[in-house]
Amino acid sequence: MDDWKSKAVAPGDCIKLLKNNNNVYIHGAAATPTPLLQALSDNHDLHGLKLFHLHLEGQVPFAEGDRSEGALSVSMFTGPALRAPIAAGHADYMPVFLSDIPGLFRSGQIPLDAALLQLSPPDSHGFCSLGTSVDTARAAADSAKLIIAEINMRMPRTHGSTLVKFDDIDAFTISDRPLIEHQPRPETPVDGRIGELIANLIEDRSTLQVGVGAIPDAVLSRLRGKADLGVHTETFSDGLVELVRLGVVTNRYKALSPGRIVTSFVSGSRGVLDFVDDNPLVHFLPCDETNDTALIRKNDRVVAVNSAIQIDLSGQVCADSIGHKIYSGIGGQVDFIRGAALSKGGKPIIALPSTAQKGTVSRIVMELSPGAGVVTTRGHIHWVVTEYGAVNLHGKTLRQRAELLISIAHPDFRQELRSTLAGVRHFVVGE
Repeated sequence: MDDWKSKAVAPGDCIKLLKNNNNVYIHGAAATPTPLLQALSDNHDLHGLKLFHLHLEGQVPFAEGDRSEGALSVSMFTGPALRAPIAAGHADYMPVFLSDIPGLFRSGQIPLDAALLQLSPPDSHGFCSLGTSVDTARAAADSAKLIIAEINMRMPRTHGSTLVKFDDIDAFTISDRPLIEHQPRPETPVDGRIGELIANLIEDRSTLQVGVGAIPDAVLSRLRGKADLGVHTETFSDGLVELVRLGVVTNRYKALSPGRIVTSFVSGSRGVLDFVDDNPLVHFLPCDETNDTALIRKNDRVVAVNSAIQIDLSGQVCADSIGHKIYSGIGGQVDFIRGAALSKGGKPIIALPSTAQKGTVSRIVMELSPGAGVVTTRGHIHWVVTEYGAVNLHGKTLRQRAELLISIAHPDFRQELRSTLAGVRHFVVGE
């Protein structure tokens, strides 16, 4: 493999392999192949492309302005770069469980003509690695007719279902650039209180699913007194690395992949990227495996912590949109909420601050905003945590749910919520 670099071409030459009306997969998160996306945007000869992806990091030039004639973006979980184009009708959004996406590619329901990937350099055996994001990329790499790659000299080599044979790559360009990093956000008092309440629900030997963001970080920072925690998650970030270093996370009592952290992708600071590089402790799997409820439930005491934008008084959770405006996606929330519910001693948790817009809007509402999508249904809901408390809605009637949710709403909105309910018979709540 000493001469592999001699086969590299410019990003623009890689993109010339694409044809009009191709379906193209784009690697996401820290693995977003930025040079290939720039070359794609610079190519004005291609038309009718459909670009399938999760959230993308860094510069996403095809998302700027109305480029839908040349390439239509289809977000299966969106991020900041595509929110405005989706709202303007210049891009599209597909509501879908993260665990279902690989099957769309493998079955040919979404036939992929090409996959644009960011890979690690090949090893002495001729294999590159999908690096920081295996999630839906595994199925895309296996299903696409063409593999077009950015081989980044700084992409971590990760363990698990991550290998891509160098000889299977149809064209590649070489880069030597730092991956996109996210530094932990400073904790607010609200984050801290929610983290404390959730940490109190976590027992020793629990198996954790925690994502990225301020609340997951707040939870993890309060688990240093726990023992023998395990991790089976969709993603993780900086907070988990410290718990491994302290010996709090051992994975010793997991039924599935004991001794190893199971994840689908990672996002965070340089510390996280260094932690997963050539680390056999971390086992990367595609998201149809990490998010398979039949596998999640095999571990006891699964604690799944997920976020929400709004929750109504019956327990319906909106997590992907602000009214009609798409904000993120369905992702793996329902997969892990259900998996934790089926786990022996499991705790599915929805965590959210009680208010938005600097305290002027309650996130706990009588009914969801017009256009808001229900991600977690009121049949799936169990624990809900705000800075004002933790309540379990499972097995509770509509009246009981309303009472419990009002009790953890911000005090400024509790009376308003009770007054709104006054005329709804099956929801009448006592003073």
